[in-house]
Amino acid sequence: MPRFFVPLSQVREEELVIRGNDVNHIKNVLRMHPGDEVSISDGQGMDYFCRIKTIEREEICLSIENSWKSYVELPVRLYLFQGLPKGDKMELIIQKAVELGAYEIIPVRTSRVIVKLDEKKEVKKLTRWQQIAEGGAKQSGRGIVPEIKPVMGFAQALAYARSLDGMIIPYEKAEGMANTRKIISGLKDKKSIGIFIGPEGGFDEKEVEAAIEAGASPVTLGRRILRTETAGLAMLSVLMFEFEEE
Repeated sequence: MPRFFVPLSQVREEELVIRGNDVNHIKNVLRMHPGDEVSISDGQGMDYFCRIKTIEREEICLSIENSWKSYVELPVRLYLFQGLPKGDKMELIIQKAVELGAYEIIPVRTSRVIVKLDEKKEVKKLTRWQQIAEGGAKQSGRGIVPEIKPVMGFAQALAYARSLDGMIIPYEKAEGMANTRKIISGLKDKKSIGIFIGPEGGFDEKEVEAAIEAGASPVTLGRRILRTETAGLAMLSVLMFEFEEE
């Protein structure tokens, strides 16, 4: 069943309205008609089973047949602080991080980041990245569309993360797997966790020290060296497995 997101402002008591690019997709790509079934999310954790009532030029009206609180979200909010990678790697990271349950993704400019974004490029990138997040949320049946935050400096990202219940930072000099398992297990009662991932070349030693001072726990991802686009997804996978409810 096709799935779409609509703003909460377009949801009424017994019906909802789809506007924007999805109208063209429903009409001309999916070629749907009145009476067809559609899955809708308001992006705030509520799902709706709907039937198309009318199809107009600029909007589609649907009747709400049933609604329920989304059951696919993790009980913990995972914040991925991703050091800006080269090329289009960020697009892959965002897509897969959304599928794995990330609540928010924060691009971070660290001392070893090679990518330079001017203001115009950053605005375009953020728009593109948010579209990818929405696509990933649709594909994976998410109840929310994770927000892609504007690019932050490392110090700004640490300050932002201080409000979270816990922080971890994969680090090649971290103690072994036994200690990492202990740290991950200790996060069970947390409601929000920040994951700091370095860019190509990793974090500078001073950045790691600053993160630890701010409360981040260094963890290992094993003996193999992972690319930046792999490390965050590996960490999200571990946490998803750890926190996923029955």
